[in-house]
Amino acid sequence: MTAKKSNRSAKDTKPMLLTPLNYKLMGLGVLLVIIGFTAMRIENEVYGIVSLYISPIVILTGYIVVIYSILKKDHKNDSETTL
Repeated sequence: MTAKKSNRSAKDTKPMLLTPLNYKLMGLGVLLVIIGFTAMRIENEVYGIVSLYISPIVILTGYIVVIYSILKKDHKNDSETTL
């Protein structure tokens, strides 16, 4: 038996849920969260400057970037799909 090649046209493929920019922003946000927790662990002091002030700001920024990347919508692609 021979396997058939599927000839899918552009209409058959589903559009991506998020754009490549969304995935890059999400990766940046996850990287910021990892850096924040790593910096907190490296200092390993309860009352240190990094553990108390800098790391929570970096972690919160990472979470905000991840949420923004999920909610961001590309308006150029949105207008093309409604036509």
